[in-house]
Amino acid sequence: MAASTAHFQVTTQPLARSVTRRRLPPLRKVPSLYIGAAIVLVVLATAILAPIISPAHPNDQVLIDRLTPPAWTEEGTSDHLLGTDDFGRDVLSRIIYGSRISLAVGILGVLIAGPIGVLIGLLAGYYGGRTESLLMRLADSQQSLPGILIAILIVATLGANVRNLIFVLALSSWVIYARIAFSSVRSLRNREFVLAALSSGIRTSRLLWRHILPNMLSPIIVISALQVGRLILLEAGLSFLGLGVPPPDPSWGNMLADGRNKLLIASWIATYPGLAISITVLGINLLGDGLRQTLDPRLRTV
Repeated sequence: MAASTAHFQVTTQPLARSVTRRRLPPLRKVPSLYIGAAIVLVVLATAILAPIISPAHPNDQVLIDRLTPPAWTEEGTSDHLLGTDDFGRDVLSRIIYGSRISLAVGILGVLIAGPIGVLIGLLAGYYGGRTESLLMRLADSQQSLPGILIAILIVATLGANVRNLIFVLALSSWVIYARIAFSSVRSLRNREFVLAALSSGIRTSRLLWRHILPNMLSPIIVISALQVGRLILLEAGLSFLGLGVPPPDPSWGNMLADGRNKLLIASWIATYPGLAISITVLGINLLGDGLRQTLDPRLRTV
């Protein structure tokens, strides 16, 4: 039995490290991976370098310049490349600073929801029985309610600020991680390398951390990338409704709300934040799709 146990440990070790050791495919094989990564890196760099590259402070009001059109129009000026809003604030500067809030909300929401959901799914899938019934029925209860409705109720009760917004988005996202982890554990817990580890007397916590969790990282990484885009859209929707980032702090959602009543006379106020949301979410989705093709052995072409 000792010999067979050693054999299982040796043959399954590459499985646990497959994510970190896997070589990136060439561009022609998975173009979405590199295109999405390029877009995401540009948006991240913009958010990090906002104080350096922004032409003005996002909340500076110059009323004499209110509703100035973009620079390439006849009435535009090079001082405001994307024009100004109803308070004379520079639209480009607000978009640049708004990327900070949108990315922070999306990334932090995933970083909070991911570990919680994975832990719940691990426990439910491994122990089964009453633990599974309790935890997965909790997930079913949460999933039976629309996420946007839960978000609106909580934000309306606790108040609109960035901290509450991140909490709400994390609360609406943990279920998908729990379900992925649950199904992965159910398929892995009777595999030979898990049984071999159990026969050696390994502790449950070490078994879950060292043997099961590394073999389910691929779908978790992919869904995390896609969830960032989903949370950015949800934050924009809540901010558009006045339940997200409170003004005057810039976010792409409340910029859309500011420009919705002026689409006929100053369409640029809402158009460019909308483009920023679309391009960012497109890049994140392309990155997630590229990661799926790279990490899923059934879709690998190299």
